[in-house]
Amino acid sequence: MIKSQNLSVHSTTKASSLRFAGIKFLALLFLILSGANLFAQKLERIEPMFWYAGMRNPKLQLLVHGENIAASTISLSYPGVKLVKVNKVENPNYLFVDLELSSSVKAGTFPINFTVKGKKIFSYNYELKNRDKTAGRIQGVTQKDFIYLLMPDRFSNGDKSNDVVKGLTETALNRDSMYYRHGGDIQGVINHLDYLKDLGITTVWMTPEIENDMEKASYHGYAVTDHYKIDPRYGTNELYKKYVETVHAKGMKVIKDIVHNHIGTGHWFYKDLPMKSWLNQWPKYTQTSYRDQPVMDPHASAADKKRMLDGWFVPSMPDLNQTNPYVQNYLTQNHIWWIEYAGIDGLRLDTYPYNDAAFMADWAIKLHNEFPNLTVFGETLVSSVASQAFFTGGNTVNRGFDTHLQGLTDAVLKDAIYEGLNGKSGWTDGINRIYATLAQDFLYKNPNTNCIFLDNHDMSRFYSMVNEDFDKYKEGMAILLTMRGIPQMYYGTEILMKNYSNPDGLVRSDFPGGWDGDKKDKFIADGRTNKENEAFNFVKTLANYRKNSKALQNGKLMQFVPEDDVYVYFRYNDQQKGTVMVITNNTDKDKSLNTDRFAERTAGMTIAKNVITGESLSIKEIKVPSKTTLVLELN
Repeated sequence: MIKSQNLSVHSTTKASSLRFAGIKFLALLFLILSGANLFAQKLERIEPMFWYAGMRNPKLQLLVHGENIAASTISLSYPGVKLVKVNKVENPNYLFVDLELSSSVKAGTFPINFTVKGKKIFSYNYELKNRDKTAGRIQGVTQKDFIYLLMPDRFSNGDKSNDVVKGLTETALNRDSMYYRHGGDIQGVINHLDYLKDLGITTVWMTPEIENDMEKASYHGYAVTDHYKIDPRYGTNELYKKYVETVHAKGMKVIKDIVHNHIGTGHWFYKDLPMKSWLNQWPKYTQTSYRDQPVMDPHASAADKKRMLDGWFVPSMPDLNQTNPYVQNYLTQNHIWWIEYAGIDGLRLDTYPYNDAAFMADWAIKLHNEFPNLTVFGETLVSSVASQAFFTGGNTVNRGFDTHLQGLTDAVLKDAIYEGLNGKSGWTDGINRIYATLAQDFLYKNPNTNCIFLDNHDMSRFYSMVNEDFDKYKEGMAILLTMRGIPQMYYGTEILMKNYSNPDGLVRSDFPGGWDGDKKDKFIADGRTNKENEAFNFVKTLANYRKNSKALQNGKLMQFVPEDDVYVYFRYNDQQKGTVMVITNNTDKDKSLNTDRFAERTAGMTIAKNVITGESLSIKEIKVPSKTTLVLELN
């Protein structure tokens, strides 16, 4: 009995001990889990990932992203850096940290500490770098230059190892398809810079090199998914910087193509929006009308204007809300970061009319405060000179608002040149259209800052648009390379690449010779046909002549009313010597041009030298063959 009783007591005591241990375990587990919730923050990224000492604007706003990051407290200590405010937004995975940098702040690294209830959970070593004062950086692009526009995916494959990158959404590589990636990259462009320099190119413009991690057709670059990262199929940030430095070392310049208006649906912050107002939201999907008129129409409906500005470009490109101050800071700082990081000389602004005007003006002011020599021009595919002038700086068309935009892509002059080459003679038709269009240059603050062109990646190629008429091709190229403004040529135009833009991919074919195994290498004379070499040499002669012609680089323009279907204009400066006279006869008949009516530009001149052939002509009476644009240097 006693033994049995002792066993019973022992059993009861053991059970009690087990229950107590269980309670202690549950309590400990609760504490652990509670602690895990407290310290569940995870830092994904800080952007900009580093910045620069010595910027004119002392304000810097860091975007901090990470799981439940808003539960953290931020602290830092560094001479010259003041933590002004930590902004929490709708999404707890974001913080926007306002810093102020003194003018005396020194380059260096300092920790940004993240704590929860006084306990540090992690820190980020933030770096302030010195600004790069190397000569030849951020030079600006002017009339002295000749821009070559190319699509990096379609120009040359210099590094096969990055053709397909694991982890990205699109892994297809198919040169037989106009929509898939073909493998061209930044290294391919670097490999052919000598080709461009020999051609007479002074500035290289690539369609966006930024990451486009989209399911399909991501090669064009206009659906950004990471603003601070070069697409790994093109290379790395470091390679892009090397590319700019290499271009500069060869005496050329770089334009970067940027997009304010929209992003791609593959963007990391589209998948985890900081706030609903980060994008222009609609009750149901609403696409832009693509009509620029409501933006400038004094009689416009507010609804029409809103749809134009806030409607999405396409379903795969969400529209950024540029009235949101966080979006404004993010975009502005990103562009400043790239310019300072790489030393870019100019920017081309995609879909300019679709952007918020007040933001874009503020953006322009802030960029030019940091980089006074930077050149910026906006894409404005509109239908009249007045419509183009509406978007440029200076408030010249009674807009009541200064955009501070230096120049734009002069689509109206492009259309006029096509009319001059393809149209029938009339009071305002045919060659008269060019004259009439330029006569409206008074609407611009400075028409010389406009980028003039004949085609690009979004439209039918020039050679096809003149029905593969080689004489018209040479006429148009001669006008492009002697007209006021900054001339831009689309890749392959110099070797007569052709096709129409329906669909767009047809005008985005590969440059022959840019890939190992190509049957023809048109980067070299032996790979080109006789006609292609003639086209190449025609462009090369005029482009390299421009490099030494003060009249074409910074001269004024004087045009004369066309007579007998012959159009004449001059490029000149205060020194009459070296004046360039351009004569276009687009008729099917040879003409004999008496120059007496041009005396205010030809007085004192005795010799007219044909820039293409080198022959000297009598300046009194000039024979102009049919379908020809003569470029003459007067002395």
